Amino acid sequence: MKKIIAALVFAIVSLTAVCSLAACTKTSNVKVKEIELTSEDYAFAISKDNPTLLAQVNGYLAEWKADGSMEALINSYFDGSAQFSYTNKSSAPKADDFIVATNAYFPPFESIDKKSAFYGVDIEIAYNIAQKLNKTLYISDMDFDAIIPSVKTGKSHIGMAGITVNDTRKEQVDFASGYYTSAQVITVAENNTLFDDCTTTEEIEAILKAQNKNFKIGTQTGTTGFMYSNGDADFGYEGFKNLTTLAYSTGALAMKDLKNGKISAVILDKQPSLMIASSINK
Repeated sequence: MKKIIAALVFAIVSLTAVCSLAACTKTSNVKVKEIELTSEDYAFAISKDNPTLLAQVNGYLAEWKADGSMEALINSYFDGSAQFSYTNKSSAPKADDFIVATNAYFPPFESIDKKSAFYGVDIEIAYNIAQKLNKTLYISDMDFDAIIPSVKTGKSHIGMAGITVNDTRKEQVDFASGYYTSAQVITVAENNTLFDDCTTTEEIEAILKAQNKNFKIGTQTGTTGFMYSNGDADFGYEGFKNLTTLAYSTGALAMKDLKNGKISAVILDKQPSLMIASSINK
């Protein structure tokens, strides 16, 4: 049976490869295939030298989960009813500020507008934690892969950016209790039919394994999407060495290149994928 399935996958890929790659040569709307390729928990990163803050944050999270306010907050960003935004009170953090390291290009968890106002699930939670601590919140926007080092060295008090917990990261920082379970999904051009008939993760992966270096997958650097596509032993991901995995500073930039026909697909977290796709489609 496996040989038959493999033969069918090869036949499908052979028949659609030209069309699917041709779809990457002109501007197109994009579509998200909502089959979950991975499952992972998001949590906030805190320095190992700050167990007091870890205990405080875990206490707040437990309280908000118990009274239902955490679920309500998260859902408000998924259904578009959230209205919270935050602008830093100073151009640089002050001595007593609560400094949050983030990468503000990951809606609905964190985003920034043209007026430098931050918004998103993590931003509102950060504000609520700062209020509990009687601190002024300062959002420090940086590359995703700079967040863990910033927390580890004490430059930031906490990292909040849809961060997936893994063993390597746990060696560097502590993590508060998880607050959201996410998954990676694949997005392609709207006229790309390569994955249309897939109903399982295994079927998507079989097609990806049948591609070559001309098939380019865009991901966000330092994230699970990159590790899943490129391979990462700590996460237990074999990766797809047969194709090309490209790392972007943000998932939005990868999606833009997909829309403009520069790459073949994007692998990114599910909810950000859906929101970015919705924002760039016309």
